[in-house]
Amino acid sequence: MAAKQREISVSEFFTKNKHLLGFDNPRKALLTTVKEAVDNSLDACEEAGIVPEIWVKLTQVKPNHFRVSVQDNGPGIVKNQIPLIFGKLLYGSKFHRLRMSRGQQGIGISAAGMNGWMTTGAPVKIISKIGANKPAHYFEIQINTQLNRPEIKNGKGEGVDIPAGPKGLEYLASQGIEWVATYEARDGVPERDVKSGTRVTIELAAKYQRGRGSVDEYIELTAIANPHVTLHFEDPDGNPRTYARSTRHLPPEPKEIKPHPYGVELGTLVTMFERTKAPTLGQFFVTSFSRVSSAVARRICERAGVGIRMSPKNVPSEKANGLYQAIQETRIKAPTTDCIAPIGEDLLLKGLRHVLPGEFYCAATRPPAVYRGNPFLIEVGLTYGGGGSVEKVSLDVLRELLSQTDARTLRQFLINTFDGLGPDAADRILAEAEAGTRVAPGKLKPKDIERLFESMRNISVGDGQVMQVLRYANRVPLQFKQRDCAITDSVIQTNWRAYGLSQSRGALPAGPVSVMVHIASVWVPFTSESKEAIASYPEIQKELRLALQAVGRKLGMYLRRRKRVQQEGERRSIFLRYLGEVASAVGEINGVDADGLYGQLLKVAKRKTAEADMKLDERGKAIADEHSAFGDNVIIVEQDAKTMFGERATAAPSGNSPRSATAG
Repeated sequence: MAAKQREISVSEFFTKNKHLLGFDNPRKALLTTVKEAVDNSLDACEEAGIVPEIWVKLTQVKPNHFRVSVQDNGPGIVKNQIPLIFGKLLYGSKFHRLRMSRGQQGIGISAAGMNGWMTTGAPVKIISKIGANKPAHYFEIQINTQLNRPEIKNGKGEGVDIPAGPKGLEYLASQGIEWVATYEARDGVPERDVKSGTRVTIELAAKYQRGRGSVDEYIELTAIANPHVTLHFEDPDGNPRTYARSTRHLPPEPKEIKPHPYGVELGTLVTMFERTKAPTLGQFFVTSFSRVSSAVARRICERAGVGIRMSPKNVPSEKANGLYQAIQETRIKAPTTDCIAPIGEDLLLKGLRHVLPGEFYCAATRPPAVYRGNPFLIEVGLTYGGGGSVEKVSLDVLRELLSQTDARTLRQFLINTFDGLGPDAADRILAEAEAGTRVAPGKLKPKDIERLFESMRNISVGDGQVMQVLRYANRVPLQFKQRDCAITDSVIQTNWRAYGLSQSRGALPAGPVSVMVHIASVWVPFTSESKEAIASYPEIQKELRLALQAVGRKLGMYLRRRKRVQQEGERRSIFLRYLGEVASAVGEINGVDADGLYGQLLKVAKRKTAEADMKLDERGKAIADEHSAFGDNVIIVEQDAKTMFGERATAAPSGNSPRSATAG
């Protein structure tokens, strides 16, 4: 038995456990590959102070075989680092530093390349350029899973250097290597060269499908949380789509901090004792941790009964345990929060309004808090109103969605494909279309599809619409494992009935509402390596609850005010219905001027129902009453509507595209 024991590399482990990294099915594998590449590109651009522009292209090579290409305009990668970054698991610069970043473990992009090689046999192709007049470095890399190291397949194992200028472009074209060399002319800015950047191309066995959990949805959600990014996306059918940035201001660069004593466990503390170069315990605590001054270090040592001048390497195990307990009992300031960069309420509102249709927008950012010594911050944005995605989809897109779906029944297709569509609304659509709930989507005839399409326009789904929950961690959308996430749990536990929405016990509230929740942290507590759900730490759940309640109060105020305006409008219409007859009758009886009396009665009616004329500016304040306001960080979109004697109709959504099933 002893002779059969051997070491297992991390690459070997993940080749047999790909589901842990998000490659458990072909559809999710495609999304995870795009996600890891885009996340790396965004981090690289922001760290270099470059306003990001990213190109994402999906190409179908053959059935269930796709090529994913992602390029950025970042600083590029030096030649000797390229093979290690893309061909070695657990290699990166982000694991050991405490500052906010999208990537954390150094697994994602190299694991995506490993999955591509395992499913298609094709190496990962990388081209990177660090300057306008510098050569581009081109590598074709395959990962050696037994040794967890890269194997370079081109240029005799050393890669290829491509010269700058026209000669380099000619070489790229002759070798079939794709590279976006120029920015498109836009907003009066002429076409110009892309000076630097990185493009990674991965071929993999995958499945492309629109709707929930799709690449299309990921690109759109990324645009919401990153309003400083321009995203170019081309789907496998060759349809281009661009999400232009709404600001050129980069988020503030997070600063790296040292670990906080409250976040260190006993075993980690002992290891730090063994590895430190500090000569004394006092210097060890001051130089190894944040928020520990000489006075705090002295209090810790005194509480543990240990001399402050003792060498850390000579601390016995029982004294180490005493020092650990002393740390927990000593009052230490919370860590600094300049290591995280929130989106900000203004940009949160811009991102939501830029992508999601609605009539009411609000946002709230909580003050920074701490869990296990790690700083974090919760932001919430809310959108109310707007037509559901089911009402926006075109007939051609509906046909394509029906042909791609793996849903067994038509009812399941409607609920799973369109965001916010509840079972009641799906049943009403099917009843209008005279279709059975258990009919298979793939068996629908052309006339049946047309009937379904018409019913999706004739049936109002707003009443049965379920709240859409958009989850983010460090600006990255989380699209799977929604029920396992602390964010979803906190949304369900919030009493939305107090804010004007209907809600069943243990379920999301109903209504045309989208809630975006973002957690920013130096170390996001994901429940697994696939980074799809947030762990339920009490400190995080508390901040989630308070942030959700903050936007809920603003929504409740808006809905109550809108209801009052509607009620006063109905009262006025009743008055107007009888004012003419009353004026005529009184004129005949008393001989007074009927027209003059009608005018006076009309003034009284308008004064008594003055609330029907209430108008709000785009920040949510009543124009007639400067002191009546929803508070800061609120946008209200007015709609063009027919008015009667100053009466204002309910707001309507703006003409933006839907979130899940976008019309082609």
